[in-house]
Amino acid sequence: QVQLVESGGGLVQAGGSLRLSCAASGRTFSSYIIGWFRQAPGKERNFVASISRGGGKTSYADSVKGRFTISRDNAKNTVYLQIDSLKPEDTAVYYCAAGGNFYSFNSYTVAGRYDYWGQGTQVTVSS
Repeated sequence: QVQLVESGGGLVQAGGSLRLSCAASGRTFSSYIIGWFRQAPGKERNFVASISRGGGKTSYADSVKGRFTISRDNAKNTVYLQIDSLKPEDTAVYYCAAGGNFYSFNSYTVAGRYDYWGQGTQVTVSS
């Protein structure tokens, strides 16, 4: 079992940057694919980015490509989401999630692929 805790959210102006962290407990962290999702008020939870177990593969939603960068440090049991050129429409609660490596990596854009979720961190972008 994995427990996930997100941090790094906050209030920033448009054009600014944030780095979100997802810290995991458990010795098997490196065996999980990690994803980031976000949910704006009144909207569905949507895929943002994912990273393979070793970090060699990444995937991004079209809306964040070129602005968001996902990375992981398995020695620290932590995944990061670097967010640059923030836009007001990036305002949401950001969640990290861990999923077992049972499916094609490209399919981990769906929330149902993930077994464990953090509580989320709020990102608010002012215009």
